[in-house]
Amino acid sequence: MNDNWYEVVDAPPLTQGDLVFDCPVVGWKSTPTVFGGPNGEFLRAATEVVEADLVVMTQACDLVHRKVTNVIVCPHFSLAEYHALWEQEMQKRNQRSTAKAWDGHCRDIRDGFLWNLSIINEYQGEPHQMSHRVVDFHDVYTIPLAFLEAILTERRRSWLRLRPPYREHLSQAFARFFMRVGLPVPVSNLPTL
Repeated sequence: MNDNWYEVVDAPPLTQGDLVFDCPVVGWKSTPTVFGGPNGEFLRAATEVVEADLVVMTQACDLVHRKVTNVIVCPHFSLAEYHALWEQEMQKRNQRSTAKAWDGHCRDIRDGFLWNLSIINEYQGEPHQMSHRVVDFHDVYTIPLAFLEAILTERRRSWLRLRPPYREHLSQAFARFFMRVGLPVPVSNLPTL
């Protein structure tokens, strides 16, 4: 049953695996305007505030013990939203977006073969209805913990939280994405001692 994946929470503290919908985050414009002036002004001109569906990636122990002031979050998309993005990418590559290709792509995400993506289960309980979600590790944001908790408190509505071991599974996928290491030149032959 999919309700094993989630619990419904309605008040901070925030923890790893919390799903926050329609959250404002500061991102980078895809084509920043370059102009003269102080560096701070250049940075402001290169950023924009967007709303995104996010999942908290910061470790639960760091959040509960208030060892961090900023929270790491990654965006997640409904499977339908992600399917539309996938079809656009297939068209750019002049590849066919068949049902068979889509099924294989989803299996590859589920099985961990696409390093930058992970999939989390649907939830069809009360008061939330949520389809499967694709988490994208390419875009990583930080949000002040106090700000994020204030938003959730102000909304006065519950949200979903991934339960163990599902949140740890997502964290592990995130770690695999960042721990990939490719050396341009391998270690040379070591001398014998």
